[in-house]
Amino acid sequence: MSASRARNRNSLQGLGLTRLSTAFNGKFLASAPTGVHRVARELISSLDDLLSRPDVRDDNVWQLLKPRDAYQPLSLSRIPARTVGFNTWQPWEQVDLPFAAKNKILVNLCNLGPLAHPRNVTMIHDAQVFTSPASYGPAFRAWYQFALPKLGHQSIRVLTVSKFSRDQLVEYGIAERDNISVIYNGVDHLLRTPSAPGVVHKFSLVPNRYVVALASTQAHKNIKVLLKAFGDARLSNLKLVLVGAAGETHFLGAGLDAPANTLFVGAVSDGEFRGLMESSLCFACPSTTEGFGLPPLEAMTLGCPAVVAPCGALPEVCGEGALYADPDDPSAWAEAINRLHDDQPFRNALVERSRRQAAQFTWARSAQLLYDELSRLMA
Repeated sequence: MSASRARNRNSLQGLGLTRLSTAFNGKFLASAPTGVHRVARELISSLDDLLSRPDVRDDNVWQLLKPRDAYQPLSLSRIPARTVGFNTWQPWEQVDLPFAAKNKILVNLCNLGPLAHPRNVTMIHDAQVFTSPASYGPAFRAWYQFALPKLGHQSIRVLTVSKFSRDQLVEYGIAERDNISVIYNGVDHLLRTPSAPGVVHKFSLVPNRYVVALASTQAHKNIKVLLKAFGDARLSNLKLVLVGAAGETHFLGAGLDAPANTLFVGAVSDGEFRGLMESSLCFACPSTTEGFGLPPLEAMTLGCPAVVAPCGALPEVCGEGALYADPDDPSAWAEAINRLHDDQPFRNALVERSRRQAAQFTWARSAQLLYDELSRLMA
């Protein structure tokens, strides 16, 4: 047994606990959904499904603790939700939550947790605030660069979403390697969401004549290489469809000039996102780093091939199911996308590889790993 595991077990046994008493940090239910929030929702919901199965015998005590301003719905049958505290946002997480979670293991799935709680299990998704600080505002960057190493070293267990992220957490001194467990994301949630194919006609798009990417001005998302690629004559007959809250004015403000064949569609529902993906030529992800890379895997599970940069965790999770292009070479992106357009047999073969690769990542499997990790803490 490693030194960190021994310390963790001794701290729990010192409580005199005979049953695992676990609370989940529900702060994410009080803000607009993000990719990290998606992971928290799906993990907790899938764990709730696991605990509800008749073949699972579990006498442990589970709770979801949420602030009074929580408004995002989360339907659970086995894990009761409880509203606690008087504050909101960071004060709730740092002051009210540790008091409400006293004598409990507290599971934080969205990078942060209360620094004062002695029994945190914290999922830190990546080290991007250190590797790509320009992607974040000064206040956000300062808080995360201060809080993540504190949480990483005082948590009784650190979780992360890829081997790449694990290595980054170690490299930047955020956590010790022997106290980190990898729990990959699932990507099968969109299969439960009815498709809204009408979104293609809503935006006057032609099936297989457009490419979907995320509308983000963060430096590490590297959308600038796509904007340059779609200025290439080889892609003049295709559209670049950017999905997300950032619009053209945000891009112009960041010094990013979109070519005429770019379409900003804004935020869309899960059903609309699925509809866009299913009729798209491909999904493009030129990120210079990703802790996991959920959107390209979402595309792949829907039969939409992905063109990605060979950076961060993307090769680890996309494997041979994606097409790769140099993140600094717009011409390489134009060539890869153009090949998918012109070579249908090649695209069909990539779609099959994409589906097989993405099928390995399910939320049920991730929830089982989370349950096993939490159970081991009390063994």
